[in-house]
Amino acid sequence: MTTFFAVRQHEIHAGHRVYGHSGKCQNLHGHSYIIHFYCEATELNQLGMVVDFSIIKATLCQWLEDNYDHRMLIWQNDPIAEQLIMLDSNVVLVPYNPTSENIANYLLTTLAPLLLKDSNVNITKVVVEETSKCRAEVSL
Repeated sequence: MTTFFAVRQHEIHAGHRVYGHSGKCQNLHGHSYIIHFYCEATELNQLGMVVDFSIIKATLCQWLEDNYDHRMLIWQNDPIAEQLIMLDSNVVLVPYNPTSENIANYLLTTLAPLLLKDSNVNITKVVVEETSKCRAEVSL
């Protein structure tokens, strides 16, 4: 059986800290995240596509722009979360420790099904690059 893939890439700039980390990542810092959304199909649509890339742009990419871009992502259980919110109301409290792995998992298993529930788009993998050397991948 043939499997077709289409990949939509999006870049955001955001800060985070990894609560409980013993190295540099315990500090507030930021990344130019590059996020790859892998769409999969066993057959192409009538136009010869896995997905119209504009669907991913209008849903997942736009959500990232509106909610994470140029924001500080802090785990809601981080002991400094409340203080950071008092300093800057643009801090985003997330339900996970904001590692690349957890961000990818959230985008794949929570956000994509929610935003794409009324479409035929099948997202099967998300890759989150923190730097050109470091990335995390989560797939179904």
